[in-house]
Amino acid sequence: MKKLYWSAVVYLVLGLVGGLYYRELTKAVEFTGPTELGVVHTHLLVLGMTFFLILIGLERLFGLSRSALFPWFLRTYHAGLVLTAGALAVIGTRTVLGLPSGAALAGVSGLGHILLTVGLALLFGCLRTRLFAPASDNADDAARPAALR
Repeated sequence: MKKLYWSAVVYLVLGLVGGLYYRELTKAVEFTGPTELGVVHTHLLVLGMTFFLILIGLERLFGLSRSALFPWFLRTYHAGLVLTAGALAVIGTRTVLGLPSGAALAGVSGLGHILLTVGLALLFGCLRTRLFAPASDNADDAARPAALR
């Protein structure tokens, strides 16, 4: 559960820094057009911080980390989000500065989105294995409300 908490904290900080960077860079060069830089903030706050805060609750209720798929999910999802946000930040910065981005950066962003999708599929695999686990695997279920068992 600590990994989920610290993941949420790190993505909170990165999201806030991303928003500050977007605001200050566009203000410094007096840029007013659309840019991918504007969505870095929301990607990190929603797909990062908010997502991991929700996962803390799911971990508490269902013990997701007891699934064999959980480490795979965590690594894949983190890699996808970091690649996606990083590529968006670079593409957005280049747009604001009037530089071309090229297909390679779009490909990195696309790869990040693919990894996020695979990570989400792994999360649903974790959730399925924990929701339908044998009763012996859920020894701590007595502490949960009956409606959640």
